[in-house]
Amino acid sequence: MTPQEYVEEVLALVERIPPGKVMSYGAVADALSELSGRCSARLVGNIMARYGSAVPWHRVVSSAGRLPPGHEARARALLRAEGCPLRGDGVDMKAAAWYPDTSR
Repeated sequence: MTPQEYVEEVLALVERIPPGKVMSYGAVADALSELSGRCSARLVGNIMARYGSAVPWHRVVSSAGRLPPGHEARARALLRAEGCPLRGDGVDMKAAAWYPDTSR
């Protein structure tokens, strides 16, 4: 898989996250690892920072539920509007985490 194909796969997966649910950067990387041979939360974060504006970027958070750096207020508002369970300054990961059906 080329780097550009990986970018496209990351963005396609983020598009599939249902409203009110989230995935962590690491979960996105893990979900694509068998297909891509890559498994880097940091790479997913870089892809989201560079290309994520066209997808529901606010649905990708840290594994602890922290909102995208520098965009916390906007992400919180968007997630709240979707009915995503929030806890403190972030997302309640136990209630909001989503993982794709791997039989795709």
